[in-house]
Amino acid sequence: MDSGAAMGTVAGRYYDGVTSRVHRVVLRVEGGQACLEGDAERRAPLDDIRVSERTTHAPRRLTFADEAVFEPDDRHALEALLLATGHRDGSVVRMQQSWRAVLVASVVLVAVLVLGYLFALPAGANLVARMLPVAVERQLGQGMLDVLDRRVFAPSKLSASRRDELAQAFARLAPPEDGAPAYHLVFRRSRIGPNAFALPSGDIVMTDEMVNLLEDDKAVLATLAHELGHLHERHLTRRLIQGSVVAAAITVVAGDAGSLLAGLPTLALDMHYSREAEQEADDYAAAMLQQNGIGLAHLERVFATLEDIEKENGVMPAYLSSHPASAERLARLRQRPHPH
Repeated sequence: MDSGAAMGTVAGRYYDGVTSRVHRVVLRVEGGQACLEGDAERRAPLDDIRVSERTTHAPRRLTFADEAVFEPDDRHALEALLLATGHRDGSVVRMQQSWRAVLVASVVLVAVLVLGYLFALPAGANLVARMLPVAVERQLGQGMLDVLDRRVFAPSKLSASRRDELAQAFARLAPPEDGAPAYHLVFRRSRIGPNAFALPSGDIVMTDEMVNLLEDDKAVLATLAHELGHLHERHLTRRLIQGSVVAAAITVVAGDAGSLLAGLPTLALDMHYSREAEQEADDYAAAMLQQNGIGLAHLERVFATLEDIEKENGVMPAYLSSHPASAERLARLRQRPHPH
C-alpha cells in the first residue's frame, strides 16, 4: 500500500485484539497512513499493515502490527481502496487466483512426481544400495527369513542328501564376474507354490515345489544363478529402499509407521523387479551358465515351464508374479551369442 492524498472510506468492524468487543469504524487512507474513526480511533503507517490474500468469497482482513484486525462490510469497497493505494498481491497469490496457473502447476507437480518415481527414485535407491556396506545390507535383511518361515514357509521335505547335492553343484559353478556376493542357500516348502528369491541377508531361498517342477538339476542351477544375479546387483535392496521411501512418504501423510516396519518381510515376496533388473539377472545367469559350459536351454526351460503353467491354469505362478517372464525374455536369451 502506497501513500497518497485522502481517498474513499470503507465501513467495517475493528477488533483490538485485547477484548472480544466489535468496534464499528470507518477506514480511510491519508498521508500514507490508515486511519480508523468511530467506536475506536487509531492511525498506523500502511507499511506496518498486513493485507490478507484475496479469495473468491471471504473478505480481506487488515492486520495491524499489534495483531488488531479490520474487516470490511463491503469487500468490493476495500478492494477499490487497496487498488487506489497501489497495493498489489504477490505473484504466488495471483497464480492461485488463476485457474490456468493452477492447472499448469498441477500438471507440473504430477509430472515431477511421476518422473521422480520412475527415474530419480530408482537412481537414488541404486546409489544408496551400492554405497551401503555389505554388513549393513546383511543387517537390513536379518531376521527376514525367520518372519517368512513363520508366515509362508515350512521345513523342506527334500532329503538332506538331495539338498546337499544341489547346493554342492551350485557351489562348484564359477561366477561370471569378480566380486560375487557371499550367499547362503536354503530350501523350504512353500504355501504359495514354486518360488525362488534372494534376500538382502544373502539368503537364496529355493522351494521344494520349484525343484520338483523343473525336474532338471541344471534348470535349478540356472534359477539359482538368476537369483545370485539379483543378489550381486543388490536388486531387492534397491527395491526395498524405493518401497520404503514411498511408504514413508505415505506414512507422513496418513500415519501408522508400525505397519510399514511389520510389512517389510512380506513386501520382499511381493516386490516386482523392473525390466532392467530382470535383464541384468538374466544376463548374469546366462553368463554364469556359459562360464561353466552349461547350455542356455536350461535357463529357457525355467521360464517356458512356468509360462506353461500359467497358460494351462490361468494362474500366474508365484515366481512369475515377482519375476515377470515373457516371450520377449525368452527371445532375448535365444538371441544371446553362444560360445563355440
